[in-house]
Amino acid sequence: MRILRNYILKECVTPFAICLGVLTFVFLLGYLPQLANKVINQGVGMGPVTMAFLYNIPVLLGYTLPIAALATVILTFGRFSSDNEIIAIRASGISLGSLLAPLIATGIVLSLILLILNDRVIPRAYDAQRRILQETGAKNPAALLEPGTFVDAFDGNIIFIYRIDRNRMYNVRIWQPQPDGHPTRTISAQEGEFTPVPGEQQVLLKLMNGTSDEPDFNNPDNFYKLNFKTSFMKLDMARKNTKVEKKPKGMTLNELQEEMRKFGKLGIDTRPLTAEYQRKVSWALSPLIFILLGFPVAVITHRRQKTANLLLAVVFAAPYYLISIGCQALATQGAQNIARPDLLMWVPNIIGGIIVVILNYKLCAS
Repeated sequence: MRILRNYILKECVTPFAICLGVLTFVFLLGYLPQLANKVINQGVGMGPVTMAFLYNIPVLLGYTLPIAALATVILTFGRFSSDNEIIAIRASGISLGSLLAPLIATGIVLSLILLILNDRVIPRAYDAQRRILQETGAKNPAALLEPGTFVDAFDGNIIFIYRIDRNRMYNVRIWQPQPDGHPTRTISAQEGEFTPVPGEQQVLLKLMNGTSDEPDFNNPDNFYKLNFKTSFMKLDMARKNTKVEKKPKGMTLNELQEEMRKFGKLGIDTRPLTAEYQRKVSWALSPLIFILLGFPVAVITHRRQKTANLLLAVVFAAPYYLISIGCQALATQGAQNIARPDLLMWVPNIIGGIIVVILNYKLCAS
């Protein structure tokens, strides 16, 4: 059994390295339009953009490593199955269930590696990207406005924007902490536009179709709600040398916990931070789930073609990430009645785990 285990692991090394390299390269090509947008629309220089491109390589490992593991298992065991090696293994008295042990061990190791990547390596890469673009943000404050980020760079305002298309914003939240422990003022708008003020460290915001909750200082339990069609406000980056704010997925697990405690005390909705925390942890299990998914798929399909198997791996991995992105959108955009973020982000793993158990049970029992 040891000889067979070593043979399987040896056969997986080269395909894994090739799949990881190819997938990372393809994903990097998909990142180019975002960098082009920074050059064309935000005036970022080619030097910072090139460095940001390089720092994005470790970031992509969070996606490419699990998919490469899935593709490797499908490629390796697909070849075993098409060459009748699976039949030979079973004829020698070794059950297919025995082959799961080295796969599970490999999946656990890759999951631990991915957890470290999600908690340490990826946040550092994001932080490096932010520092590279910090000088650009100081010259152009509008570059600090990024979707999915709590922006605390503008004096007296904490801003969260769900989506930005050029200079158009969608689903805007602005919190203005009040002195002496008074309730935080909250401004919400469905849409908005931002325009940098030439020659000044300011951004002019035009908010549309929104509400403003004004706290009653004499009675903290009461709020005055103001509905508006259009409202203008000017944001001033008064604090010099302000760090560019990290996106939640650029924070470590400890930093996310600290941010949740910090904003929770101010009465700010921390669901985006909670969802990102749970995403980092839940995605760490994706290599194990993908490996155990690829094993029965490869044995059943008998495919030997490398390109077809690589595409098959992407097709099987896509629903996992699509479901996860959908759950994160529900968790961050106020779907309180559906589920808590700490539960919602585990839905892909629960679904994947059920499918994995059923497929492997049927395969090994046959």
